[in-house]
Amino acid sequence: MSTTRALLGRTAENRSHVGPVELFFDLVYVFAIIQLSHLLIEHLDWVGAAQTVIVFAAVWWGWNYTAWAMNWLDPSRTPVQLLSAVLMFAALGMSVAIPYAFGDGALLFVGCYLFMGIARPVFMMVTFRGQQLAHNYRMLLIWTLGAGVLWVAGAFLEPQWRLVLWIAAVLVDYLAPMVHFRVPGVGAAPMHLWDTDAEHLAERNRLVFIIALGESILLMGGTVVDHGELTAPLALSLLVGFASLFVLWWNYFALNGEDTGGDGSTAALRSAYAYAHAFMVLGAILVAVSIELRLSHDHLTPAIVAVTVAGPVVYLIGNVLFLRSRRGVLAVSRFVAMAVLLAIGVVALLVGETFPILWLSIALLAVTAALAALTVRQRRRA
Repeated sequence: MSTTRALLGRTAENRSHVGPVELFFDLVYVFAIIQLSHLLIEHLDWVGAAQTVIVFAAVWWGWNYTAWAMNWLDPSRTPVQLLSAVLMFAALGMSVAIPYAFGDGALLFVGCYLFMGIARPVFMMVTFRGQQLAHNYRMLLIWTLGAGVLWVAGAFLEPQWRLVLWIAAVLVDYLAPMVHFRVPGVGAAPMHLWDTDAEHLAERNRLVFIIALGESILLMGGTVVDHGELTAPLALSLLVGFASLFVLWWNYFALNGEDTGGDGSTAALRSAYAYAHAFMVLGAILVAVSIELRLSHDHLTPAIVAVTVAGPVVYLIGNVLFLRSRRGVLAVSRFVAMAVLLAIGVVALLVGETFPILWLSIALLAVTAALAALTVRQRRRA
């Protein structure tokens, strides 16, 4: 074992520990999630939705790869803390550029994203030189550079073509772990060669999910303050919105509150945390946006209905992937809940503006609350 590895790598005693610098790093993602929410609110159409998803995919991948790197790095060491600070500043740059990612801020957004994508593996390759992990990160870096070509090229194109190239870049980034970072003639980094701690990843993902829910509180509070007067209908809508957030939190922690069992293979952890949690965090962001829209509008529009239903549906897709990865089960209850949510959305669209916003909110709350209660019951039985 190299001296650098001994100094900067985690010991067995603190393998699952989440250090203060990791919590500090997450603070920038409060701002990032707010920016993502505003991006969707200000571009509430299919193009805006696609742009939001692509920008979210990059933001999430930047956070996800940083969380995985910290799985092996000792957060109490000064060089690791300095790395976290540098990555945090780059993430801040990405967050600032989010509203302009498909405008004049494309190069800032891409530049910060790629800086994070290059700095992390280079640091890991130097720190763990001579170890399997250094080889793994070398293969990851090659894939990051390949996707980077598409990210940079897209930044110089018109928004519609930029979207196409950035979709391709996201696919390359997200497919890389699935194909074991394989590069013909160079090598590969299969998932079983990544010695990963499940509890550390579980805790990191729990914390970032709470951040996504916290952003909803900020949006709700800001909307009520902007309204100027807390009327009875607004107070009732606020109560239902808060209950929706609580139920989402309740369901999540009943599902993933103490995730110490199940398949501990790195491939399963990758699916549960890199991919499944992307859907769950995105779902929480959409729920936040939908609550803000319902508080600030007097009647339903197709866009509001779509976002309101999409939030819990996207979240439940993440639930399905998580349960399949960690527990090896097919969550039938989640499919039933998604079907009911979609049916409610169809009814709201057919009825149109005469369908009261509060009724839609209560109907969705009833479905998600029933699912959360069922999840708690099943967890206790298990």
